[in-house]
Amino acid sequence: MPVLRLTLRQLQIFTAVAGCGSTTAASSQLALSQSATSSAINELERLLSLSLFDRIGKRLLLNDNGRALLPRAQAMLDAAFAIEQSAKDGLAQAQSLRIGASTTIGNDVLPKLLRQFLQQQQAQSSAWQSQVVIGNTEAICDAVAAFELDVGLIEGPSHQPTLTMTPWLQDELVVVCAPDYPHSISLTDAGASANDPATMPLDALREAVWLLREQGSGTRETTNQLLLPYLHSYRRSIVMGSSQAIKQAAAEGLGMACLSRWVVDDFVVAGRLMAVSTPLPNMTRQCYLVVHQDKSATPALQRFVAEAALFAKSHGLLAKHN
Repeated sequence: MPVLRLTLRQLQIFTAVAGCGSTTAASSQLALSQSATSSAINELERLLSLSLFDRIGKRLLLNDNGRALLPRAQAMLDAAFAIEQSAKDGLAQAQSLRIGASTTIGNDVLPKLLRQFLQQQQAQSSAWQSQVVIGNTEAICDAVAAFELDVGLIEGPSHQPTLTMTPWLQDELVVVCAPDYPHSISLTDAGASANDPATMPLDALREAVWLLREQGSGTRETTNQLLLPYLHSYRRSIVMGSSQAIKQAAAEGLGMACLSRWVVDDFVVAGRLMAVSTPLPNMTRQCYLVVHQDKSATPALQRFVAEAALFAKSHGLLAKHN
């Protein structure tokens, strides 16, 4: 058996410096002296015969070698932490879980899934800890890839090669606007109603102000794929950082939006938004559950994945919007 020269402590110091950007900040986090932190980094680079950081003044920025090492180091530290926690308290380790969700799922679907999951957790143990992070799809995938999250629920495909994607729910997208939005006025005058709108022609859709999510959002990626082949471009648009903000803006008559039915159904039922009939094909997107391919599957993660599968099954291939 080969002799291992690397230590977990060196990798822990490396990840701390990578996150803090300097040995001074990392030493405070690790309760080490700055010189000991710096020496550990120098020794790690010597053992690997690789430079891991670019030195810019007092800042240490990961270079290509460091970026390649970081997720592998974090995976080893996670596995070591899981072993220690299992030895100390198997139940405590089993109940700890970091969950990420892209914005639409996090706001409109995840609470229902968590209610089922945590009921199961409470039935098995009175001690459990869960952390939920909500962000756009790109941010959630980056966090799962960096082992900062154990599992992610996203609204489109992941482009991270280290993640394993499991198809989950399917979501329906719908084009909406306020009942008194300028383009819908002519439709209503022509005999349409908010509950049974006439089909809006492509020319009108191309001239509309589109309320859009930011780049990196799963909703934005999907709407680009579904709309741009027909609209060619968004001639007039407003970019917003959340689907809830877009929904409110559309209800105020600022423009049109293409959003998940999970997001807009309450406003459609209340009459604040109308679903617009268009010549576009039916718009659906696949949602996924993602984990790192090298992630150690803790009991909590295994149970969450199983509960997510049951949730999708109970809601059908296309989740019910209610």
